[in-house]
Amino acid sequence: MPASKFDQQQGIPADIEALLPAVNILICDDEPKNLAVLESVLDDPGYRLIRATSGEEALLAMMNNEFAVLILDVRMPSMSGFEVAQLVKERKKTARIPIIFLTAYYNEDQHVLEGYGSGAVDYLHKPVNASVLRSKVAVFAELHRKGRAVEAANRMLLGEVAERRNAEARLNELNATLDRRVTARTRELQASEERLLEAHRRKDEFLATLAHELRNPLAPVRNAVQLLQRHKLDAQKLEWACGLIDRQVSVLSRLIDDLMDVSRINQGRIELRRDVVSINDALSDAVEAVRPSAEQSGHELAVLLPDRAIAVDGDRTRLAQVFTNLLSNSVKYTDDGGRIEVGVLVERDNVVVTVRDNGIGIPPDRLESVFEMFSQVESALSRSKGGLGIGLSLTQRLVQLHGGSIRAHSEGLGHGSRFSVVLPLTTALPLATPAPVPLQVNAQEQLRVLVADDNEDGAETLAALIDTMGHAVRTAHDGEAAVAASADFDPDVVLMDIGMPKLNGYEACRRIRAAPGGARRTIVAITGWGQQQDIDRAREAGFDDHMVKPVELAALTKFLERKPGLRDEGESRAS
Repeated sequence: MPASKFDQQQGIPADIEALLPAVNILICDDEPKNLAVLESVLDDPGYRLIRATSGEEALLAMMNNEFAVLILDVRMPSMSGFEVAQLVKERKKTARIPIIFLTAYYNEDQHVLEGYGSGAVDYLHKPVNASVLRSKVAVFAELHRKGRAVEAANRMLLGEVAERRNAEARLNELNATLDRRVTARTRELQASEERLLEAHRRKDEFLATLAHELRNPLAPVRNAVQLLQRHKLDAQKLEWACGLIDRQVSVLSRLIDDLMDVSRINQGRIELRRDVVSINDALSDAVEAVRPSAEQSGHELAVLLPDRAIAVDGDRTRLAQVFTNLLSNSVKYTDDGGRIEVGVLVERDNVVVTVRDNGIGIPPDRLESVFEMFSQVESALSRSKGGLGIGLSLTQRLVQLHGGSIRAHSEGLGHGSRFSVVLPLTTALPLATPAPVPLQVNAQEQLRVLVADDNEDGAETLAALIDTMGHAVRTAHDGEAAVAASADFDPDVVLMDIGMPKLNGYEACRRIRAAPGGARRTIVAITGWGQQQDIDRAREAGFDDHMVKPVELAALTKFLERKPGLRDEGESRAS
C-alpha cells in the first residue's frame, strides 16, 4: 500500500510521520552468523535492528525498548523461541507485538501449530527467502509506524481539544465578564441618564424660580416708580417709596451675589481672606443681619454665646454669610411666632455651631439632598417662601473651604430642623479690630467726573447722584464718545462701563491713558462682570479700581471723598 494513500485514508498528517524515530526490530538467534544474515536482509534506514543471542537477552531488550516486530529462532539453548513468545504474550505491554518464528528443524505441522498457538503471526523455514522476510517485516513495521503516528496524532488532537476547551472556557469567562461589564455600564448609563434628567428638571425649575424671584422684587419697584410718576407724594410717602425701592434692589443684589459665589466656588476662584476670627463676632454679624426679618415675623431669637473667646482660622465675612444663610432659612421656613435658637459648643478640637428652629422641618429622605444645588423642600408651585435653592449648597461649600462640615437634622415635616456646623479651632487669639478713623474731607473741593455707560438710564441716574454730591459731571454712551469727552472735559475721575459699542471699556481706557493727561486720571470700571479674572483684566487695561453694578451709594461716596485724581493747587487745567 503506498504511504501517501495510507496517509490519506488514515487522515494522519505527513509531518507527524516525518518526525517519528526509526522502527525497532528485535532479531534473536543463538547463531551469530544467522544474526548477520538477518541484519543484511533487513538493512534499511527506517529500521533499528537490535540483536539478542538468547531468549533471556531478548526479554531484557524488550524491557527497555518498544518493538514493531520480533524475529525469533525456535531452537535456542536454555529457552526456546516458543517459551519466549509465551512470556511476551503474557506481559500486557508486549502482548500485541507480532512474532515471526524462524526454524530449520521444526518443520512438522504440529510444530507450526504450536508456533501459531504461542502467539506467532508467521512461521518461516530456514533458509529464509529474503524477499518474503523483508516484505513481511515491512508490513509490520509500517503498521507500527502508523500506530505510533496515530497515537501522536491523538495526543495532538487531545491537546488541541484541551486547548480549545480552555479557549472556550476563557471565551465563556470573557463573555461573562463582558456581560457583567455591559450590565454594569448599562446601569451606569441609566443612572447617568436619570441624573441628567434630574439635573435637567432642576435646571428648568431653577430657571422658572429665577424668573419668579427676579420678578418679585421688580414688581414693587415698578409699582413705586409708577406711583412716583402719577402723584405728587408727601415727604412720608416719598420716603416710603424710596425705602421700598432700596430694599428690593438689595434683594436683587443678594440673589446675584449668591449666584456669583456659587460660580466662583465651582471654578475654584473664590479666595478666603483668612484671619483669626472669633466665632462670637461672626455670629453677631449674622444675628444683626437677620434680626429685622426675625422681629417682623414675630420670632423669638435665642442666642447662647460662650463667655470665653473661641477662635477659628477663617474669613469673618464668609463665616457670617454661612450663619446668616442658616438663620435666614430658619426665619423663612418657620411660621410666625416661632422660636430660633443659636448655640455654640466646643468638642475636642472643634467648635460646633447649631441653629435650631421649630419650623416646617425636613422629610428624612431629603436630609442629604437639601445641600444640592436648586434643592427645595417645597415644590416649585407650592413654595411660598421664595429663594433659588442655592443657599444651603453655597453654605456647605463655604464651610468645606474652612475645613469644616455641616449636617442637617430633622424629625420630619412639622417637627422643625437643626443644622450643625463643625469648624476646626485655632489656638491663636483674635485681634482687636481698630476703630475706623473718620476721613477728613474739604467740602469745597470739587471733582470733574465722566460717567460712560451705553445704558443711558444707568449713566444719567449715576450722574445725577454724583451731581447731588457737588461734583461736575458729564456722560458718554459709547467708547469713542468717552475718549472724546475725556479730551474735552478733562475729568479727574472716569467711571466707565466695560461692554460698550464702538469701543469696549478696556480699549477706551487704554486710549484715555495714552492721551495727554491720561496718566493722572483715576479710571474705575463700573460693570456687571465681577469675577477675579475680570478684575485682573481691568487692571491690565489700565483701570485703577473695579466696582460691580449696582454700585452702593455709600461706597461711591466714600470713594469720591478721597478726591481721586484731583490736581495740586497750582496745577493748570486744560481748557
